[in-house]
Amino acid sequence: MHDRSVPPEDHRLRVGSLFSGYGGLDLAVEHVFDAETIWFSEINEPVARIFAHHWPDAPNLGDVTTIDWSDVPSVDILCGGFPCQDVSTVGKQTGLAPGTRSGLWSHMAAAIEALQPEFVVIENVRGLLSTPAVRNLPEGATNARSNPATATPAADATTTLREMEPDPWGVGDDATRLLRAFGAVAGDLADLRRDARWIGLPASSIGAPHQRFRVFVFADRPVPDPAGLGLLPRRREPGTGPGSSGHDRAEPSDHRPRPARTAWLTEAEQRVGDAVVPDRGHLHRWGRYAPAIARWEHITGRPAPAPALLNEEKGPRPAPEFVEWVMGLEP
Repeated sequence: MHDRSVPPEDHRLRVGSLFSGYGGLDLAVEHVFDAETIWFSEINEPVARIFAHHWPDAPNLGDVTTIDWSDVPSVDILCGGFPCQDVSTVGKQTGLAPGTRSGLWSHMAAAIEALQPEFVVIENVRGLLSTPAVRNLPEGATNARSNPATATPAADATTTLREMEPDPWGVGDDATRLLRAFGAVAGDLADLRRDARWIGLPASSIGAPHQRFRVFVFADRPVPDPAGLGLLPRRREPGTGPGSSGHDRAEPSDHRPRPARTAWLTEAEQRVGDAVVPDRGHLHRWGRYAPAIARWEHITGRPAPAPALLNEEKGPRPAPEFVEWVMGLEP
């Protein structure tokens, strides 16, 4: 077993990455938390090579279904975008269920339970909010035990029970009500005693020339002492001591040190929201897309590459450089 003790105050938060892909979510988590990814899990070999190129010191733990979490170094943050194929609106929408690719969420839940990170960050597609889900019953449990007949007031129940207002939104009040994929994820986080908050954001909200709506979930352990008699490690009351700049004022986000890998994101953040007017060149080349292209060129600080590769036999296809630029990645 690894030592799961809290790292020193000056230790950069440690990130464990599941379903890592090329590392887009990891870049965001490192940037926001001033953190460092120490291991990842990805089975797609070409994609894993890209991740390993940018995180050469982080080992790949491989298949998430075969990892022994008792042998994995502890982390402060666990992040992951579990497979979306079965919850995506462009897929078959078979849902979050055992045996589906999106059902691999259960292995992320197991990792949360075993590693007990302080924070959990989850990303997935819009379909997480609408596709169905099936939650496994605990070992030995049955529907009869979960929903005993005695839980329903009998016809001769007391007047108090008969006159109680029904709550159609209560969990378990309607056995036929369809459980959604996000409901299963939120329920599992609640079972793991995590407080969760979530938000849906399109990439266009920060100026990207496409929608790419994503659901982000942030979960942490509830503060055990709401009366304020104690604090979790590495946390303190805001404004009760000098910061690194020698005063008690809150520091702006751009004052915090950031990993060198994500330094370029800080510059891009500062340009979000600037007024951008496309010039004649943009209008001539991009037509109705000119405002979106000009805005993203300004935010990324780079001109848009050619959008397509031409092939007389197969026709045009998206140029990889353009796709990466649209995603906001460095060249």
